[in-house]
Amino acid sequence: MITIQLDGQPHQLHDACTLAALIDALGHAPHAVATAVDGLFVPRGQRAEIMLREGAAVLLFQPIVGG
Repeated sequence: MITIQLDGQPHQLHDACTLAALIDALGHAPHAVATAVDGLFVPRGQRAEIMLREGAAVLLFQPIVGG
């Protein structure tokens, strides 16, 4: 088991997983959330490449559109 910070709260994972897998496991549609890991924005197309490890700080937030 590993522990990450998800939106500022401890969250247990059975093992290291990708950011894309976490979003799926939480039941979020990939296009419905924007993401950041350790303070850095992660574009939707790169989520499958980002492995979450012990202590990672993950933020999920609603994307803002408009100008």
